Amino acid sequence: MRKVILFNRTSIDGFFTGPKGEIDWFIHDPEVDKAAHEMMDPDTIFFGRVTYQMFESYWPQVAKNPNAPMGAKALANELNEMTKIVFSTSLTNVTWENSKLVNGDLAKSVLEIKQSDGADIVIFGSGSIVQQLTNEGLIDEYLITVTPVVLGAGKPLFHDVKAVHRLKLKETRSFASGNVLLHYEKLSR
Repeated sequence: MRKVILFNRTSIDGFFTGPKGEIDWFIHDPEVDKAAHEMMDPDTIFFGRVTYQMFESYWPQVAKNPNAPMGAKALANELNEMTKIVFSTSLTNVTWENSKLVNGDLAKSVLEIKQSDGADIVIFGSGSIVQQLTNEGLIDEYLITVTPVVLGAGKPLFHDVKAVHRLKLKETRSFASGNVLLHYEKLSR
C-alpha cells in the first residue's frame, strides 16, 4: 500500500500559517528541502483548494522562466510531472498539468488512492486536508520542519485533531538556518 506523507512547516508555537494565511515567516533553506526529498519518494501530491491555487499560480511559471535558479526550475519541473489530486467542494476544474479534481468523500477517495499502484503520496500545506486525514488515521508519516520563529497567532496545523499516540521518531536533523526537520511514522495498532 502507498504511504501518505505530510510535509509541512510550523512555527515553534505550532502554526503552519499566520492569522491571514501568510507564510512569509518561513526561513527557506535548500538543505531542508534536500533532506526532506531524501526521506520520501512521492509521485503524487494531495492538495486542498487554497494550497493548490497558490502552487498552481507560481510553479508552472518558474518552470518556464529561463532566469529562474536551477534548483527552483528542477523543483518546478518535478511538480509539473507529478500527479496532483485536488480535494475541493468549490472548484469546478483544475488546469495545472497532471491535475485531477476530487469532490467526493475525502477518506474514501484517499483510501482508494493508497491502494492503487504508485509511489508515495505527499501533502504540502493543505491544513484542512491534513486535519481530516489525521483524524481518519490515513497519514503514515509526518515530516515537519520547525522554523525558529514564534508567531503568537495563526492557524494551528493540527486544529481539532484527535490525539495520535502511536508515532515513532524516525529521524531528526537540524540545520544552520535554525530549522529542525522531524520525521515521524505512525505505528500500526
